[in-house]
Amino acid sequence: MQIIKAKYEDTFVDLGDTYSLGYSQMIAANPGVDAWLPGEGTDILLPTRYILPDTARDGIVINLPEYRLYYYPKGQDIVYTFPLGIGREGWGSPLGTTKVVGKIKDPSWIPPASIRKEHAEDGDPLPAIVPPGPDNPLGPYKIQLGFSGYLIHGSNKQFGIGTRTSHGCFRMLNPDVTYLFSILPMGTKVTIVTQPYKIGVENGKIYFEAHKALDEHPAPDVEQFIANALKRYNNPDFVVDMSLAKMVASHHDGIPIQIGNTEGLPMQAQVVEEVPAIPEEAAEHVESEEQLNIEHKKQEAQKLNNLTEGIEE
Repeated sequence: MQIIKAKYEDTFVDLGDTYSLGYSQMIAANPGVDAWLPGEGTDILLPTRYILPDTARDGIVINLPEYRLYYYPKGQDIVYTFPLGIGREGWGSPLGTTKVVGKIKDPSWIPPASIRKEHAEDGDPLPAIVPPGPDNPLGPYKIQLGFSGYLIHGSNKQFGIGTRTSHGCFRMLNPDVTYLFSILPMGTKVTIVTQPYKIGVENGKIYFEAHKALDEHPAPDVEQFIANALKRYNNPDFVVDMSLAKMVASHHDGIPIQIGNTEGLPMQAQVVEEVPAIPEEAAEHVESEEQLNIEHKKQEAQKLNNLTEGIEE
């Protein structure tokens, strides 16, 4: 977790681009702050600590209510994570397991008939083919999935990462998709889940992270979810503050909060240190904003030592 002071020109979209955070993620973590004009000197929480989804750590894992992709490279003890835009209501993204079946640089876009019809009805007709370039909604790269018609791709718009704006595909920031494309092998396993609640245990402390569930995939009962999630640890000494857990679930701000511990350990409030999000000395050696994002993504991926029993920071 990091806290920064907003500059006059900052918006949540700009900050999300810089720190690889989605728009909805920024909104949830900073209630009451104007997303388009936070104000000079306003404290902005950057929610960069995550509990890993409860699924096999193999290849790509996409958690829809979190608007986030995790990538576990084969044979490496690291995890990369990126914000996503997902399918809007009526054009929902699929659930299940598939794999990467294609990788294309500078793709053309052939709008499906359904999308062309929708645009025509809105008075915004689309061409049969959109060539590569700044107006192409696929951005600089597309990654084809085994689910027919579904892609992971970049974007021609700054807004939309961390929201439900696509026709079912997964939209990434262009620097993020550029880096993912460069390290992702063909055939990589892809698992798409809907997990609004996540549990992690670190040093005997139980953390709970809650996101707003998608309308088409309601959240489970909080007590039942926590009971089931903790069974795997087989620790009879775990103690959970269920009232606090329910409060965390109702706020669904995406921030891991300690809700319990091993009996005998003190409950401690979460402490977020105020640190510069981008060290000045690092910025001096970076030639462009895109390279800055890539360099920090590499650094974040090396932090597996901070990942214990499902928590990554």
